[in-house]
Amino acid sequence: MRLLSQAVKFAVTHPERSRRHFWGWLNAVFNKVDYERIKAVGPDRAAAEWLLRCGAKVRFQGFDRWHLDYNALPTGSLGRYKIQAIDATESCIMYKGFDYLDGLKHLEEVKFNKCIYIEDACLERLTSIENLQESLYMMEVVSCGNVTDKGIIALHKLRKLEYLFLSDLPGIKDRQTTVDRLQTALPHLEIQLDLD
Repeated sequence: MRLLSQAVKFAVTHPERSRRHFWGWLNAVFNKVDYERIKAVGPDRAAAEWLLRCGAKVRFQGFDRWHLDYNALPTGSLGRYKIQAIDATESCIMYKGFDYLDGLKHLEEVKFNKCIYIEDACLERLTSIENLQESLYMMEVVSCGNVTDKGIIALHKLRKLEYLFLSDLPGIKDRQTTVDRLQTALPHLEIQLDLD
């Protein structure tokens, strides 16, 4: 009981901190992986549900329209809709939920714009997924303050990556070395930079 009263007292005297803590907790809940759901509906549907729950958008293979409403996800036979692109702009996706990406085989494009929870470990996890090493060819990492040279260098594992846009990444300290390492590993990669 004393712990509860201390928590209430802290929330009343520090409303901004308690609000921030609450949203961090809620975002972590949204990122919890439900392995039973992945088995029940398939990896693409489960990943789409996770991404939309966290505020991202998805585009399915064969469709031009982006889906951003969880309740308007298309229905149909299991495995019919394959995620082709993810736009995670200002979403709350975090490392904890990246297991949802394991079964994706048709993902070609990913945009991480203003994602406060994206960090080096997320990019390393993404590049460790064998399916994505063979399918992902376009990526953007913009205004993700927790991404450093280490995370960007990890992208060298994405063998099919053809286009990479990097902008507003204060964690990039050695820009030229990072770009050189990527270009050496992926000579066909076009890198656009706006890091100044």
